[in-house]
Amino acid sequence: MIARRVPARRLRGLHPAIILVGLDALALVIAGYLSVVALVGELPSCGLLSGCDQVATSQYAHVAGIPVAVLGVLFTATLLTLALGWWRTGIYGLLLGHYGLSLIGLLFNLYLFYLQVAVIGALCIWCLSFEATTLLAFLVTLVVYLRQPKPES
Repeated sequence: MIARRVPARRLRGLHPAIILVGLDALALVIAGYLSVVALVGELPSCGLLSGCDQVATSQYAHVAGIPVAVLGVLFTATLLTLALGWWRTGIYGLLLGHYGLSLIGLLFNLYLFYLQVAVIGALCIWCLSFEATTLLAFLVTLVVYLRQPKPES
């Protein structure tokens, strides 16, 4: 049964869900910024770097008319909810949910990274930051999943 409580092995005294909460919250802030910018029809600011405008105006910036950044907000809000829930309850299924969803997100982010490099020919620092943050969250869940004692059937 997935709903069992399983104690998490702490990483250097810190519950791993706290790390996930921090990474997911950072990714949510990044996706939130990109969403607001996209929804008001502006371009993200890249400071001294360039490429954000090319990525934001590409045909790949929307999926079915929805800005990819808005999908990122929904994605990271769900991850954040799962991480908070796992931290507060210890329910193993929430860790598994975070792991599975972050794996799906990792695959989608790899596709988006490929599009930036190979198709669009420009890199967005905001997009790369989001992708790196979600990659780190996936790696944390992978390590925790591999080290986590499995619940008894």
